[in-house]
Amino acid sequence: MSKKKTVAIHVLCWLVYLSYNYLGILLHGSDFTRYYFNYSMSFIEIIEFYICYLWVYPRFMKRNKVPQLILGILVALAAFIALRYLIEEMLYPYFLGIRNYSKDTSITYYIQDNIYWGSFYIIVAAAVWNSKNVLQSEKTNQILKEEAVKSELAFLKSQINPHFLYNTLNYIYSLAIPVSDKMASAVLRLSDLMRYTLTESADGKVSVVKEVDYLESYIELFRMRFDPNFYVSFHTDGINDNQRIAALLLIPFVENAFKHGVVNDPEHPVEIFLEVTGKTLSLKVKNKISNNQKDRSSGVGLINIQRRLQLIYPEKYTLNIENQDQIYQSTLIIKL
Repeated sequence: MSKKKTVAIHVLCWLVYLSYNYLGILLHGSDFTRYYFNYSMSFIEIIEFYICYLWVYPRFMKRNKVPQLILGILVALAAFIALRYLIEEMLYPYFLGIRNYSKDTSITYYIQDNIYWGSFYIIVAAAVWNSKNVLQSEKTNQILKEEAVKSELAFLKSQINPHFLYNTLNYIYSLAIPVSDKMASAVLRLSDLMRYTLTESADGKVSVVKEVDYLESYIELFRMRFDPNFYVSFHTDGINDNQRIAALLLIPFVENAFKHGVVNDPEHPVEIFLEVTGKTLSLKVKNKISNNQKDRSSGVGLINIQRRLQLIYPEKYTLNIENQDQIYQSTLIIKL
């Protein structure tokens, strides 16, 4: 849902609520001074609602942030009490000569009474925020299902050709061995790449180790093509067999560096660093931007990768792109 539509819905809901509230006061002929207290109360309730809706729940409504969630709710409640006291017990008496509570009301009673009044919109904000999340999750799941069906159909259509190509590459490899070790090695690398793309898993994820092997095979193919003028460094740290990631998620960053970067400049080598610390994976790819005609061959592309990240790792990744002084650097961080 667009931001404009969301804002319009919120404004409409508040207008309906406030109209209903003030119409009730008008029909029952309440004292006119009660309007002032209803104005201030509605104003403070809206502030409290959005403190919870825009800050507390989006940041802390998570399994491992219960203490922060409780503290955030207490902050919202404290803001409600403090604002109500400021407006109704300080500003109104000074400017209008009216107050909501009597002068002899104790602070203890005032806080207890306003905990009751302030709790309602904390609950309302939680209900609205969770309802929005449920709707977004349903929409995301529907998109995932539709894309899964499309992917499955595409896979079924192309299943024969990749397997045929993979088997053919193995045959060409056996023919190339007595002719040229370099040719045989190139065919073997290409065969490894093809085999990896045919790997299937129930959740669409593979071992990070296998993803690294795929990256190494891809880099080695380019090394054979440009050697000895090929300056690419690829380093890893903290990789083990227990880590899993969505298949073919990292290769577009390397592909982008080779496609649009310079690989034959010893002073500006392509730098690739992959690290896993705990449950956090970090990939940094840095390259000098090439001024030559770009390769027009098709590829997954960073735009599609961002879409995959949004669907597979919602709120669990950050992707930073820097482009300064002809140096391009992409940094991907994922919570596995």
